[in-house]
Amino acid sequence: MSKQNQEKKGSVRASAFPEHGPVDEHGREILLSLKNVDITFGKGDAAVKAVQDASFDIYKGETFSLVGESGSGKTTIGRAVIRVNPLSAGEIQYKGVRISGKIPHSLDREVIRNIQMVFQDPAASLNERATVDYIVSEGLYNFHLFENEADRVRKVENIINEVGLLPEHLTRYPHEFSGGQRQRIGLARAMVMEPELVVADEPISALDVSIRAQVLNLMKKFQKEKDITYLFIAHDLSIVRFISDRIGVIYKGRIVEVADAVELFDYPLHPYTRSLISAVPIPDPQLEKRKVLFTYDPSVHDYSEDKPEFVCIGHDHYVYGNKKEIEEYRALREKGERLKTIKIADTEEELNNAAEEEAFQAAEQEFLKAPIHDTGSLWYTILSFFLPVLGLIAALVFKHFNHVRNYKACKKGTIYGFVTLGVILLIFLILLLLVVI
Repeated sequence: MSKQNQEKKGSVRASAFPEHGPVDEHGREILLSLKNVDITFGKGDAAVKAVQDASFDIYKGETFSLVGESGSGKTTIGRAVIRVNPLSAGEIQYKGVRISGKIPHSLDREVIRNIQMVFQDPAASLNERATVDYIVSEGLYNFHLFENEADRVRKVENIINEVGLLPEHLTRYPHEFSGGQRQRIGLARAMVMEPELVVADEPISALDVSIRAQVLNLMKKFQKEKDITYLFIAHDLSIVRFISDRIGVIYKGRIVEVADAVELFDYPLHPYTRSLISAVPIPDPQLEKRKVLFTYDPSVHDYSEDKPEFVCIGHDHYVYGNKKEIEEYRALREKGERLKTIKIADTEEELNNAAEEEAFQAAEQEFLKAPIHDTGSLWYTILSFFLPVLGLIAALVFKHFNHVRNYKACKKGTIYGFVTLGVILLIFLILLLLVVI
């Protein structure tokens, strides 16, 4: 048996995690590793691939941030790490042990114990019928992480104090707190378990700006004192820059760039990364008015023949692209000159031209999302109803050329047509049988 098969077999049979995870070539302990992860929702024609071939490592004690626009698959990956979303391909390893798919019950409990999550909406993630005392204590009860009742009360009061709340808050219910206080309760619920990894799913996006800094400082404090590792999910790069050690950029379910925080902001190589950074607000309102946004256009990539790969170009910097693009990215990085992602228009005319170009590109992208004649006209349904055989052939042709609306219209008419023909045929046979008898 090969070494790879032995490792795979060993990871399946493992019932507990080792004390330390594997170490990479730089001597860093790999706590969590995603290897070629695919996540698909739905089946057949309705299947949606939310994450495609995602691969990255998270090292012990660091904050790895996953950034991208809404719907890019950030939360989907976070929920897969805590075993809520199943994988359709690839695997997730924690300390070198596979935690995706079917695993022993004892290992599943270890995952829950060691990996906690702080959710985006503090109101929806807390049980409104439970007191704060029970919410924070629930994990302690489930895993018997206290010696006696006095020990449990001590642990709960300590963690409540650490997140900036008071012991008298323990008898209250979540609806009696503000959004920032609820998020502190959610943070206390996760930290009382003394986890090694915390998945923070946009934990500050629903909070006021003044409260955001307090929660971020609180998370940094816990990381320093308890040696906690974070998978921090966000879309605001200005916040990510403050809290992150390394950053992964995700676009439509695919990881397009991974690098150290400073490296990524100094050398944003993938055009989608540049567009995200250009969207970060400038504190000076006058400069912000004259800022020209960098708009990402996916059509600049030609992957018809030269297929893209996720490649390290040096400096622990990974970028997604084909061979030609990777060579260009590598040449840009080796120059050692910081790449400017933010452009300030010198004149009003230049600013107007940039706005017009941006609007044109947005309209063009919206127009190109669907084929020109994919209208789903009612006539396709009517014709398919009266001519179901031709409707079936038309539906298959439309499906082949990705005319989704037309395909569904023909499919609907064909089904109704065949059902109607079946009913007519059944009635005719019954009448014929009655005449014969």
